[in-house]
Amino acid sequence: MKKLLTRALALALLMGSLGAGAQEVPLDRWPAERANDLAALQSGARTFVNYCLNCHGANLMRWNRLRDIGLDDQEIKAKLIFGSQRVTDMMTVAMNPHDAKTWFGKAPPDLSVIVRARNTVEHAGTDYLYTLLRGFYRDRSTQTGWNNVVYPNISMPNIFWERQGPREATLTRTEYQDVAADKGKPRQRLVRTVSHFDADGNVTTNRTELDQGEPGFAYGFKPVDSAAAAAVDAQVADLVAYLNWMSEPTANTRRRIGVLAIAFLVVFIGVGYWLNSLFWRDIK
Repeated sequence: MKKLLTRALALALLMGSLGAGAQEVPLDRWPAERANDLAALQSGARTFVNYCLNCHGANLMRWNRLRDIGLDDQEIKAKLIFGSQRVTDMMTVAMNPHDAKTWFGKAPPDLSVIVRARNTVEHAGTDYLYTLLRGFYRDRSTQTGWNNVVYPNISMPNIFWERQGPREATLTRTEYQDVAADKGKPRQRLVRTVSHFDADGNVTTNRTELDQGEPGFAYGFKPVDSAAAAAVDAQVADLVAYLNWMSEPTANTRRRIGVLAIAFLVVFIGVGYWLNSLFWRDIK
């Protein structure tokens, strides 16, 4: 019960901390076939340890739980634990939350249940994170020099920038805005704003008034090295697979038990109906 309450509290805190600043954008579909691929899960675990665990902790996950994705204690200790932690310890980080808030504006959230925290009626948490982690672009106007199409003005930089290589970004936003009109009174017009960011983060913006159309937001990237960008996409897909597994390691067991329970109930109802008809046959 204590563990369940802890997970619920972490989930609520994550939803509150990540809700502000996000915008509705078209999300890419995460390749869900990686969810049960042990090779993808192990690759995602390596990426998580090397790129995420420096700032983000996973305080609800023990190292030895990685046995469920095909790793033994010796592999976990040799390949994933770089400090003095034991395989029975939680996946914590040494960074003090108060220092992190001073450096980044807010402490990086714990990632134990990050996928479940981002699940909504409109989209899956896996799709959100898959798009978020691949949605960074250079922007000289921000403090970190980076921005994100899913989470504007995000404090987190692009952790994969060295592997991904430079790329250009084009953001197209169509929305109603107040524009100048006759007699000095503003009027609402549909305006399309196209912002093009070059590989160094310099932006060129064009605005066009439209006579018809629908509000919306779209984006596109043009990488210098398409092969490197595709490799990072695959790495992010594996990372999301691991984060999805970590959010609920017993998901497959829960589904299997659910199927067995429903099958039992179906058989039980059939047997009960047969016994009922057999019992009342002579009486009727």
